[in-house]
Amino acid sequence: STGKPYGARFPVITIGDMVRAQARLLDRLGIDQLLAVAGGSMGGFQALEWATTLPERVRGTLLLATSARSSPQTIAWNAIGRRAIMSDPNWQGGAYYDGAAPTDGLAVARMIGHITYLSEPSLERKFGRAFQQGGGPAFSLEREFAIESYLEYQGASFNARFDANSYLYITKAMDYWDLPGRYGSLDAALARSQSEFLLLSFTSDWLYPVDESQQIADALARLDRPAEHVVLPSSAGHDAFLVDYQPQGPIITEFLAGLA
Repeated sequence: STGKPYGARFPVITIGDMVRAQARLLDRLGIDQLLAVAGGSMGGFQALEWATTLPERVRGTLLLATSARSSPQTIAWNAIGRRAIMSDPNWQGGAYYDGAAPTDGLAVARMIGHITYLSEPSLERKFGRAFQQGGGPAFSLEREFAIESYLEYQGASFNARFDANSYLYITKAMDYWDLPGRYGSLDAALARSQSEFLLLSFTSDWLYPVDESQQIADALARLDRPAEHVVLPSSAGHDAFLVDYQPQGPIITEFLAGLA
């Protein structure tokens, strides 16, 4: 009614809210059933939400580099990112749309988050201890290492395409994600599903490690549900599901063909 953005006055949302919004869109489009829902990382949260809250509409569930709950480590990284944004004087309690945006805070949040998507081997291979300008140390407090410049670039470019309040709300929704906690156990949650499952995880992913996908696969096995968990070797960290796509293709193609 005010014609102004809600900002931080908007209610905090959950993964379930996201899926209910998607379902309403599909209802409007006249789509009753999905061949498959697929998602990586937080997208995997949404795929699991579809499979367990709207099971009659889903024939297959494809989960990439994801988990049935946000771990304390994930919540901790998200909390640091949010604090960086909310500590920026330009955040103004979320009401910054008529003035300067909290670009410094959002850039730092992105720098923090981006580290969690990578791996130590990938950083070592790409940057090592190289100095941005070559040569040796300048013994200055300014940025010198190539990895510092890379992270600052990631933070600055993120500001061009993302809103700080959106970052706060999305990471908070991720923190609240706890499928087994909602239903009492992972087995009880997955017992609601009716779909076939394919899980892909990656050896160097320390944000959503292999064992978290294996926990889902083990629960599905106990329920005698059709499921396959494939662990793919990669040194790309959590980003592997985005950048190491070639080995995923044939596995996903075969899974989808089996659903058709």
